[in-house]
Amino acid sequence: MYRFLFSSKWLGYLLLAAIFATACVFLGRWQMDRRAETLAEINRVVTNYSAAPVPFAEVRDQFTKLDPAKEWTQVELKGTYDVAGQRIVRNRPLNGQPGYEVVVPFRLASGETVVIDRGWLPIGNKNPGSPDSVPEPPAGEVTAVVRLKHPEPELQRGAPEGQLASIDLTAYSAQLGYPLLTGAYGQLASETPPAAQMPAAFPKPSTEEGTHLSYSLQWFAFGVLMFVGFGYAARQQARNAAIDAEDEAEGMDGSLDSGSPVHSAAAAARRRPSPPRKRKKATSEEEEDALLDAQGY
Repeated sequence: MYRFLFSSKWLGYLLLAAIFATACVFLGRWQMDRRAETLAEINRVVTNYSAAPVPFAEVRDQFTKLDPAKEWTQVELKGTYDVAGQRIVRNRPLNGQPGYEVVVPFRLASGETVVIDRGWLPIGNKNPGSPDSVPEPPAGEVTAVVRLKHPEPELQRGAPEGQLASIDLTAYSAQLGYPLLTGAYGQLASETPPAAQMPAAFPKPSTEEGTHLSYSLQWFAFGVLMFVGFGYAARQQARNAAIDAEDEAEGMDGSLDSGSPVHSAAAAARRRPSPPRKRKKATSEEEEDALLDAQGY
């Protein structure tokens, strides 16, 4: 009954179904991998974001090469800002609004220098391509609490004087003319004494998982449904073949001529239900003739 499955046409259908299902599994696994990355980021935020700050001396190595598990760790720094080395970073949208971020070198008592991202500024209305004003950091000795962040890659585009295309610490150090710790920078959480004016603080990273799990399950379901559809089509084909074989056997027995219109109509009727017949409404002349016959005329 199912020998037709070994035909080239049905083998081609099966191959297409397998290719489609494989693609669905690949996309489902990709969504699961993205979910795993999202969950790892959420775990880092939950664990490190609000934990007690640790002294710089305990995590100095992280400013040389940041362990991904240590991202968002709060670190306490003591030193002074190098206001002359302050830069603004271009193309930094926040909550759907275009703007900039303000980065400043921070020289520690040990003589080493790290970079602190002090916050966000909106685009300016006075000078195109720059904020209207950049708040200066506090002068003198400052105690800053920062959260560790990975440096950004170099972008193959320039920036106006006093600006950076990205927080590429190596390129920033080359601009300054003195060494920086380039393995990580700090996103400002607080500073003492506080500055008279501050850039906008960064919002807490999202801890929402998102829709990766539902998307992955949908892709897996699509892969399964492809084989369900193939099986249903094969079952219908086998059912129709069985009906044709039965009709052919009846024709050979002389019950019906297999090539007659009656035979074809009967086979088609068994494949699908026929619509209900409408009863023909008698015309007025037919009703009159019937009445005369009843009266003997």
